[in-house]
Amino acid sequence: MSTNAVPLGPPMTRDAAGTLLGQTMGLVAVTAGLFAVGAYLGRNLASQWGWLGFIAAFVCLLGMNVAAQRSEGLTVTLLFGFGVLIGLATAPTLSYYASADPQAVWQAGAATALFIAGFGAAGYATRRDLSALARILFWALIGLILFGIVTIFVQIPNGALIYAVLGLVIFAGLTAFDFQRLRRSQDIRTAPLLAASIFLDILNVFLLLLSLFSGSRD
Repeated sequence: MSTNAVPLGPPMTRDAAGTLLGQTMGLVAVTAGLFAVGAYLGRNLASQWGWLGFIAAFVCLLGMNVAAQRSEGLTVTLLFGFGVLIGLATAPTLSYYASADPQAVWQAGAATALFIAGFGAAGYATRRDLSALARILFWALIGLILFGIVTIFVQIPNGALIYAVLGLVIFAGLTAFDFQRLRRSQDIRTAPLLAASIFLDILNVFLLLLSLFSGSRD
């Protein structure tokens, strides 16, 4: 999932950039809270319901891209709906890890915070345009998804470890790019789309780190 319909341009004024940063990160925090609510409510759901949650969350993302230039209220509503739905979708996975290895969940959470803070700050501060890198990383992400599908049917030595490490490399770059977009965006109305992208970075990094921390104990 990705939301890239955010125009890049010259940096905003300091006050405007600060307003956009605060609003975007506030939306990220609320979305994360709603994700937690969805994950709690769906903790006993069967895995097939999780797939329906993913589909519904993807529809919300598509709706956000359509609504972004028309209604900020609708875009924010879809963002919050996305948070709940993606929480429901990942609830079975999180419930499994929480019962099998709760320490790995806390470790992954702490490591995710450091990861996002580090690469987010680097992206926000850099003056080099990361757009070309982001295009490469997008196709790398598609390749990684295909690799993950292959590992379902073909036994690849250390396949899960390779997938997680490559995924973290990709999302390191995407996190930096999304925070650069946050600094360079010229429209405060892009806050919900930026929040969705940053939240997806956080979620994917968390899940990848969770698989690493849990796998290290197997």
